[in-house]
Amino acid sequence: MFPSSRFSAVVLLVISSVSPVSFAAGFDNCPQFFVNASIPKLPSSAPARQRQLCFDAFAVLYSGESKTPLYVVEKLSKAQLLDAAGEERSDKFYEEARLPGADRSRLEDFKARIDDNGDQLRFDRGHMAPAADMPTARAMAQSFSLSNMVPQAPANNRGPWAKSIEKATRKYVMRARGDVYVFTGPVYEAPVKTLGPNRVWIPKYLYKLVYDPVANRAWAHWIENTEKARAGRPISYEELVKRTGIGFLAGTRPEGL
Repeated sequence: MFPSSRFSAVVLLVISSVSPVSFAAGFDNCPQFFVNASIPKLPSSAPARQRQLCFDAFAVLYSGESKTPLYVVEKLSKAQLLDAAGEERSDKFYEEARLPGADRSRLEDFKARIDDNGDQLRFDRGHMAPAADMPTARAMAQSFSLSNMVPQAPANNRGPWAKSIEKATRKYVMRARGDVYVFTGPVYEAPVKTLGPNRVWIPKYLYKLVYDPVANRAWAHWIENTEKARAGRPISYEELVKRTGIGFLAGTRPEGL
């Protein structure tokens, strides 16, 4: 369970407007993204109005309360990343039409600034499933859905997150002997700061869990969502579960690094 002062970010399975998948069925449309087709269990304190959405290359559990994903999950392989290397980044962000209007984050939200300790700060639209992982033009376009985004400190998003955490994850997948599952998401702490007129929640921390079922190994990257944060040593799967309250890998007992 979460401490009373902490909210967990859960990823919403996102159905993009360019991906004609049945919205009502939710994760039933994309069980391949989940370990043993098992959906992670969230604590009761997780943000509410959760919706499951499927994309071609990832799935998202979304919260209409936080207006962010709570977690995003991918199943990556060397072949997928080789295909992704040839895709041109689209950079066409869009609002997720498959979500109820009242639950969507909007493009205008990420143009806003908040007063954080007396300083004005603009946030990036931080991908949870990275554009660089997308193996086709359609998957690339879908990755720019705002349902795949959280407000992320720009120096964090473009620095240690992209250059250390995302890069290290892809490097591992390229040498893995099989598919690798990756869960990415935000974690919130009260009092939660918000961004824009629709009050999109700003994460306190971000994580990326990597699970290799062939090697039965799992570890997680954990970083504070600030301009000055640096990527540290990975934490254990057990520690990530303790910090988030989410049981990502039900029925497994993975080893660490």
